[in-house]
Amino acid sequence: MKPDDIDGVGCVTGKPIELGGIRGRTEATGRGVFYATREAVEFSDDMKKLKLSTGLEGKRVIVQGLGNVGYYSAKFLSEAGAILIALAEYEGAIYNPKGLDVEAVVKHRKETRSVLNFPGATNMASTVEALELDCDILVPAALESVITKENAPRIKAKIIGEGANGPTTAEAGEILNRKGTMVIPDMYLNAGGVTVSYFEWLKNLQHVRMGRMAKRFTETSFDQLIATFEQKTGKMFLEDERKKLTHGPDEIDLVNSGLEDTMIVAYNEIRERKMAVGCDDLRTAAFVSSIDKIAHSYIELGIFP
Repeated sequence: MKPDDIDGVGCVTGKPIELGGIRGRTEATGRGVFYATREAVEFSDDMKKLKLSTGLEGKRVIVQGLGNVGYYSAKFLSEAGAILIALAEYEGAIYNPKGLDVEAVVKHRKETRSVLNFPGATNMASTVEALELDCDILVPAALESVITKENAPRIKAKIIGEGANGPTTAEAGEILNRKGTMVIPDMYLNAGGVTVSYFEWLKNLQHVRMGRMAKRFTETSFDQLIATFEQKTGKMFLEDERKKLTHGPDEIDLVNSGLEDTMIVAYNEIRERKMAVGCDDLRTAAFVSSIDKIAHSYIELGIFP
């Protein structure tokens, strides 16, 4: 609408790559869910309270929703060693305690228009019923208010990662807190998409693809380092090894790295604030952390004394 403004393309994010979009935006929210969940389960003190080991390896996961957020959350969690035991969609849910292959389920759903009757899995007619299965991590990644005061007492998950917006009602949140369930709040957990939209905006303002300025320089520097190592030791790297070691960052590498850092730093801020103020849950800590940042900005601007 305003082609004379060279920054105009930055007014909208989530664009196709050819129109100024950024690589990694499609999977960003689900990838952010993965990064945040992975960080949350790394604290031994927190996991001990939940009677869980650290790390994602072997954790039983249930995901509600097979859209963008649910699919990529399930994909990345599974690739990290978690066991996807159930997937729920509006037509029903499927369960297999030995694990589900999310790619195979997606293929099955495209062919049959349903997740039901997936080979080796048990059908569940009710999506809500799947949320109440015994698991370590539950990721509601579809609808609002699916965890309510009615079903919250029956939720067995020790960690709930809110991939959707508002999947837990306020009353349900109080019940889960009393039970000792760790709820990773939506205002943080599903922020991966808007984080990468921010990166897209920066790209549009800079008018250059991320990685373009440094990629070749980085590759040349690493190549020289490896050549020096080979010369000093007399040992040569295989060609495939050399390519991996000298690979300079592409746009997608920088996007994922920036997203990973953002989610890790933010989780640690929230967790530290939770301990500092003595609140019972991560949601309250996230609100306190956010409000404090706004307040400090206002104070520095001289708005508040």
